Amino acid sequence: MDGNSTVRVGVLGYGNVGAAVVALIGENGDTIAARTGLRLEVTRVAVRDLDKPRSGFDSFTDEAESVVVDPDVDLIVEVIGGLNPAKALVLAALEAGKPVVTANKELMAACGAELFDAAAKAGVDLLFEAAVAGAIPLIRPLRESLAGDRIIRVMGIVNGTTNFILTRMTESGQSFGEALAEAQSLGYAERDPTADVDGHDAAAKASIIASLAFGVRVVAGDVYCEGIRGVSADDIRMAGRLGYVVKLLAVIDAVGGEVAVRVHPAMVPVSHPLASVRESFNAVFVEGAAAGELMFYGRGAGGLPTASAALGDVIDAAANLRQGTSAGVPGLASARIRTMDEVRSQYYLSLDVADKPGVLEQVAAAFARHLVSIVQVLQTGMGAEARLVLVTHTALERDMQDTVAELRELDSVDRVGTLLRVIGAE
Repeated sequence: MDGNSTVRVGVLGYGNVGAAVVALIGENGDTIAARTGLRLEVTRVAVRDLDKPRSGFDSFTDEAESVVVDPDVDLIVEVIGGLNPAKALVLAALEAGKPVVTANKELMAACGAELFDAAAKAGVDLLFEAAVAGAIPLIRPLRESLAGDRIIRVMGIVNGTTNFILTRMTESGQSFGEALAEAQSLGYAERDPTADVDGHDAAAKASIIASLAFGVRVVAGDVYCEGIRGVSADDIRMAGRLGYVVKLLAVIDAVGGEVAVRVHPAMVPVSHPLASVRESFNAVFVEGAAAGELMFYGRGAGGLPTASAALGDVIDAAANLRQGTSAGVPGLASARIRTMDEVRSQYYLSLDVADKPGVLEQVAAAFARHLVSIVQVLQTGMGAEARLVLVTHTALERDMQDTVAELRELDSVDRVGTLLRVIGAE
């Protein structure tokens, strides 16, 4: 076809992302062919319900497996989501020698090692740029550009829903409930926002990033996960007074040959690049031994941004297929996953206390008994409204949790408030 090599694409799923992938291939086909010599052609699309009205394509089927085994399909794009039937379909495609591009974070987080093995055995690509941070090119730099560097830490905002909510709480003084309702009304949050606000979406992405950045087998169940439901408007305001912004972060560290992977709300210094990431945008901050500090920023979700990332993978996979090569898959080693109890951090803690002599001394003694030192103390309010806000030096998570447990038993402490980790202050 005009000297171009045609690669026939089968798409599994036709929701926001699947429809956008098909549309982009149609709209940008001539440009892609001119730049790469490849003519992409979507030949079949699998959907769950054939009776649902759709536009933009005219060859739908409700038999997804038939798309995978069709000899007239060279490459598979999986955008169904979830584990079943996605896992079986992706494995079948790889075993048939067909490259697979997926945007399925749940699948890659739970089954990535098994899928990598299947792709390596078949000698074809398994590409998943769209599974982690929408349009942000992150997987490819970790997999290729930084392959020769030693990654020290990856830290990022990888969920746009929670970032939008925390932005509204910070800038407009809204409560969590008010900000969530606005996010839902604007389409940034699902009717059931559990996966986002409880951190599960970010944890799945963190496990994928950890596997690529550090070359170890990490699944979503290995990730410490804490959401933002417990963050109050008072916490947001106090963080601002102290020079911080509250963000839901995925944090991945290499520590003495072990890997620690966690998702939780954290106080980020206003001077840190992640502090300025607003609304539904995502950003990932990478620290390499040689490259230094890098930040990747952009739209982390949405049909078109995610489809853009998927299309980039399709072009790479198609080019490799025509050349009889593959990008290769990461060899994942087994490594000990450091538990949250073993992680070291600074902490912010608020306490509602009795306003009487000796209270601060009792509180400080509890911290000292567990080897947690205090770097800053503020008192707000008087009488029954008295509140202590404390920021610690770096301490072991286990010691901090033991401190909190003892504080709950003190008669002078009426309520132990929010515990937040503090990032990047020391």
